Amino acid sequence: MRIVSLLPSLTEISFTLGLGHQLVAVTHECDFPARARNLPNITRSIISADVTDSAEIDRQVKAATAEGRPLYELDTDRLRRLQPDLILTQSLCHVCAVSIDDVRAIAAELDPVPEVVSIEPATIPEVIESIKTVGELTDRSVTAGAVVSALNQRIERIREQVARTEHRQRVVCLEWLDPPMVGGHWVPEMVDIAGGIDPLGKPGEPSFEVTWQDVIDAQPESIVLMPCGFDLDGTVQEAKRLINEGSSIPVGIEETPAVRDGHVCAVDGSAYFSRPGPRLVTGIELLTGIFHAELSVTHTPPASVQPVQLLPAGVR
Repeated sequence: MRIVSLLPSLTEISFTLGLGHQLVAVTHECDFPARARNLPNITRSIISADVTDSAEIDRQVKAATAEGRPLYELDTDRLRRLQPDLILTQSLCHVCAVSIDDVRAIAAELDPVPEVVSIEPATIPEVIESIKTVGELTDRSVTAGAVVSALNQRIERIREQVARTEHRQRVVCLEWLDPPMVGGHWVPEMVDIAGGIDPLGKPGEPSFEVTWQDVIDAQPESIVLMPCGFDLDGTVQEAKRLINEGSSIPVGIEETPAVRDGHVCAVDGSAYFSRPGPRLVTGIELLTGIFHAELSVTHTPPASVQPVQLLPAGVR
């Protein structure tokens, strides 16, 4: 089977199921596992990779959306030459992938016409189920079942450990920093499994823009910075930019328990929180370690969490 993956999480799932040799093309953002970087890229973003300022990225995304311009372009000539049997994509987030309508329209003109399957997980159970779906589509049901079982066991192990704790922290997870956006879809669920309480996030619903005053009013005991598409270093640098440039972070943030007690941290959002794939379980384990340092949580990669300051200019 010749497979084209139009989402990094689907590329990751494909490799996890032993389908790497059947992938004939992936997106320009597919960087995990490392072998995915060697596959032909079939998409490109209209936003230059040189733009790393979250405020400028947000401006360009909103401008393109308002004008009805796509955020991603698909290399239709390469797609035609590759003659895929299966195209894996999604329509959950227009900022994350090529439009599903565009994909279906282009696929309909190919010869032979490939099967186009849109995977739409919005919760942790749905992410787990999507692994089984890809397995069924590719004759990897047995492997998918084993992967799902292992992931569910890790989640259950976390639930059992967290059940023995006495306190659940109030946590704000920011999926974007300028403007601030609260993590949605599976993120509030991840917080809950890890033993926290998310006062702003809406489980199973998209992320949404808030104000820094909303963050202050939530009085979080922990703030986790996980901007979509940013790795750990990029998140740390973006947090520093907000502080050094005297951004819209208002005076008053220093009075929240999270900032006052030094419980603000950056994580690799791209790897462990933004992509609905197997590594979300690692993200849950990372959160568990952040909220409950006394617990013994396995599978947490080294150098995956870094404390940061989050104080407005002039406040120290």
